[in-house]
Amino acid sequence: MRLFTYRDQANQKRLGVLCTKDSSNFVDLCATDPSIPPNLRDLLAIDPELLKAKNALENPQAVIKDLADIRFDTLIANPSKIVCMGLNYADHAKEGGNARPEYPGFFMRVPSSLAPHLAPLIKPKVSDKLDYEAELAFVIGKRGRNLTRENALDCVAGYSIFNDGSIRDYQRKSTQWTIGKNFDQTGSFGPWLVTPDELPRGAHGLQVQSRLNGVLMQNGNTKEFLWDVVEMIVLISECMTLEPGDVVITGTPAGVGYARTPPVFMKPGDICEIEIEGIGILRNSIEDQV
Repeated sequence: MRLFTYRDQANQKRLGVLCTKDSSNFVDLCATDPSIPPNLRDLLAIDPELLKAKNALENPQAVIKDLADIRFDTLIANPSKIVCMGLNYADHAKEGGNARPEYPGFFMRVPSSLAPHLAPLIKPKVSDKLDYEAELAFVIGKRGRNLTRENALDCVAGYSIFNDGSIRDYQRKSTQWTIGKNFDQTGSFGPWLVTPDELPRGAHGLQVQSRLNGVLMQNGNTKEFLWDVVEMIVLISECMTLEPGDVVITGTPAGVGYARTPPVFMKPGDICEIEIEGIGILRNSIEDQV
């Protein structure tokens, strides 16, 4: 299944699921089953297996709508945690002058830094160094702590796409990356959550690309992860309890803008696309902060 959060023509928040993988039609989950909340995090909290969504999709009386009539919203509203992996591809670590790390470079993002599919990413007034980063994201469906290699994937509700937009000069003002990674509306997330049954185990072997104004900038594969999805979950759950709706961002391959000669940064009017094999395309324009 491919589930997403959207706003209808009355600006009401709702959940949808594509009728088929490449369909332009979808089932309005909230209209089909009024017990389904209009928030994916809340749905996962009461139905981690997403059986309500599956039943609604298979309901012959399902309420069908057209994607052209809706506006995508942030996939997960106010996740309790957005945990990000840094330097999870050896080629990206190398292009930034970093040795292969012995332990992942974890950092956090906050909900106000997120933007949905087809919404603009905002270049802040204080910097012209807004960079793109193509990344696989996954969403937690079940609560877990101290998970193991054997049960780690049991907690994954599905996979999505993330553009870890980074304000590079602010990222390097401190030994911690937090400020450069959390400017308002700089990281896009979506368009939908793809359930694990539609992808290889642990999302292994998926091509990950970014394009800026149609030009290929990054071209990696999740088989190149230094720490795969299972290892990420094990490491994170050593520290913190993972909750339904938590988001994990898995790192970016080589080809980011700051490491190019000359550097390439996103500017107003640009279109950035992140494509991950088997999931889809996350597309955003770039606008100036007003």
